[in-house]
Amino acid sequence: MTTGSYDVPGLPERVTLYEVGPRDGLQNEPGVIPTDTKARFCRRLLAAGLPVVEATSFVHPRWVPQLADAADLMTRLVDDLGERARELPVLVPNERGLDRALELGCRHVAIFGSATETFAQRNLNRSLDEQFAMFEPVVRRAREAGLDVRAYVSMCFGDPWEGEVPLAQVVDVGTRLLDLGAAQLSIGDTIGVGTAGHVQALVSAFGDRGVGVDRLAMHFHDTYGQALANTLAALQSGITTFDSSAGGLGGCPYAKSATGNLATEDLVWMLTGLGIEHGVDLDALVATSAWMAEQLGRPSPSAVVRARSGSAV
Repeated sequence: MTTGSYDVPGLPERVTLYEVGPRDGLQNEPGVIPTDTKARFCRRLLAAGLPVVEATSFVHPRWVPQLADAADLMTRLVDDLGERARELPVLVPNERGLDRALELGCRHVAIFGSATETFAQRNLNRSLDEQFAMFEPVVRRAREAGLDVRAYVSMCFGDPWEGEVPLAQVVDVGTRLLDLGAAQLSIGDTIGVGTAGHVQALVSAFGDRGVGVDRLAMHFHDTYGQALANTLAALQSGITTFDSSAGGLGGCPYAKSATGNLATEDLVWMLTGLGIEHGVDLDALVATSAWMAEQLGRPSPSAVVRARSGSAV
């Protein structure tokens, strides 16, 4: 079964999907996934038409052992995909991570900041202000080497320790990350508490500070079932880049209330119904997520994957 396409006035004609499943999706798994499986996952996502696939993170294995094979994975992908593999974004938490990315010829890197003091301390072992001193040389050196830099900012809608996060605080952190030299800012609802009105208010607050929607992306989690509603609100505000995770995989190892990311399949289904171009082959993507669910030994959290894996696709 397929859905019809009904254009809604005022929405973007096309969006970019930023697939985070191989990194954000797998970093919170209880076990270590074989490197061969991760490489195949990345290849299948690219083959399904995902324009951007974030492959891994060069984080210290003590903190995220599930991604300890980052260098091996990128080497494997270069062997498989050639120069295309070097275009896949990787997360670099500090200068050592950047060194490893540069050694492997990666061309797109991302940093991961926090909008709140408590999460900065827990995730980065830095204060809210100290995180910028850590990121400054990373972004500067990456830009000097000709790399594209993306900045994530987490806990933008709520923090499990601090509660609701003031709009001005999020905008202050986000603009400081952009001022360091990041080309794009991904606004994260890390624990999934955001609502549609909150999304539009935050986008408007960035606009008031001179940050256009072309520099913003949205990263929603579905903890309270609001991810698609929030996506629609963001589309109405002019956002055209959305992070999502194949099969709804993921969470955050430092925020236990953070459940899965917005499932790429669920997002694709909604975008198709709205007549918005995305370039993704839904059947190939569903098959990929169903396969990965088998590797992980559990059903996919994605509603679309469950629905289409149980019927003819």
